[in-house]
Amino acid sequence: MKISNEFKIGVLAVVAIAALILGFNWLKGSSLFQHSKKIYAVFDNVEGLDLSNQVQINGLQIGNVSAINEADKDLSKGILVTITLKKDVNIPKNSVGVINSGLLNAATIVISKGDEAQYLENGDTLFTKKKSNLLSQVQESVNPVILKLGGTLQSLDSLIQAVGSMFDPRLKNNFSAIIANLAASTAQLQIMLNQQTGALAQSLKNVNTFTANLAKNNDHITHTLENVEKTTSNLSAARIPETVESLQGTVNELRGTLAKMNSTNGSLGLLLNDKKLYQNLEGSTRSLNILLDDFRVHPKRYVNISVFGRKDKSGPLMTPLDSVTVKPANK
Repeated sequence: MKISNEFKIGVLAVVAIAALILGFNWLKGSSLFQHSKKIYAVFDNVEGLDLSNQVQINGLQIGNVSAINEADKDLSKGILVTITLKKDVNIPKNSVGVINSGLLNAATIVISKGDEAQYLENGDTLFTKKKSNLLSQVQESVNPVILKLGGTLQSLDSLIQAVGSMFDPRLKNNFSAIIANLAASTAQLQIMLNQQTGALAQSLKNVNTFTANLAKNNDHITHTLENVEKTTSNLSAARIPETVESLQGTVNELRGTLAKMNSTNGSLGLLLNDKKLYQNLEGSTRSLNILLDDFRVHPKRYVNISVFGRKDKSGPLMTPLDSVTVKPANK
């Protein structure tokens, strides 16, 4: 049996309409295949509440909001909210529902369970109460804090007054003297900062004069720096390392010569360090002095010429004579 295209299109349209109806009811929180109980709640304000929002007890989702309608045209009796329960739970009749609005999540109806033995049936109305929004809660929390802060400030003011009364009057006078000294210091500072006669102004004038003199002598300073540069160039061009090496060699040779003079190996070292040689030289010098004195006093003894007369037969000198007091022998 061949199925026509019209039949296929009709079946597809029926399936699509059924799926649309089921999806719409599912979005509203109701189901066609499950019998659910409905209860109602009346609120003065349903701000943030929308269809399909959750209904919770102790954090457990027991249903959804299926309808939101006005109780009357003037809204004097509030707004009627229809709640479709998906779970078969017992809700005491004295339970209370509130709308809980969050900053990030959607608004929900939270039911606080009562303690009665009778439970809500299908079509009953739930007791409700108004819950303050977040701003009201913040304001309610801030108001006590502000009152406490005001009391704290009053206590602090009383404490300051008490501490002020405990101060010694002389200490207060010291505070007055300190303030007076500060005023005098600021006056002196103002005098120093005076543009005409102040010490700072005079110092600035001296600095200006000094810089002006530097500007006038700029050529001389430049010439001096050029001379210094030439001197440093000459010094850098001089063979200072070679000169230092030569001087070091001369110092080493002088050091060797002095070492030889201090030793007894050479003649000069013997002359400086040998005591016997010194004594011999001293004796030879003394003998030579005696000989010269004897030759001066008794010349006839050494030169036998008749011109001087007869020969001097006196004995030879044994010690040097004083050249001032001693006279030569008679001729």
